[in-house]
Amino acid sequence: MDVLKRKSEILKAISQPTRLRILEILREGERCVCDMIPQLGEEQANVSKHLSILRQAGLVDFRKNGVSSFYRTRYGEIYKIIDLAEEIVKKEVLKTAELVKEMGLKR
Repeated sequence: MDVLKRKSEILKAISQPTRLRILEILREGERCVCDMIPQLGEEQANVSKHLSILRQAGLVDFRKNGVSSFYRTRYGEIYKIIDLAEEIVKKEVLKTAELVKEMGLKR
């Protein structure tokens, strides 16, 4: 498999807000879909669709226990990517705040 294509698939899978929220929930450990639905405020079918995309990307593992479905993160390293993105966002916010402050001082 082409490494660049695989990287792109992983980044594409985590590029959607609901899927990022799912991964943040799974950061705490394995969770039942039934527990994630209220946290996400999404319909069951929508949550299942996003979990399926994360599974296809190889980012989460799945197991059934009776009628309940449980998910967990396959690779904890995915959180390094998510955390780096958060650091970038924080830097952008600080830079924007500094620019706004400078503009206010110049008036």
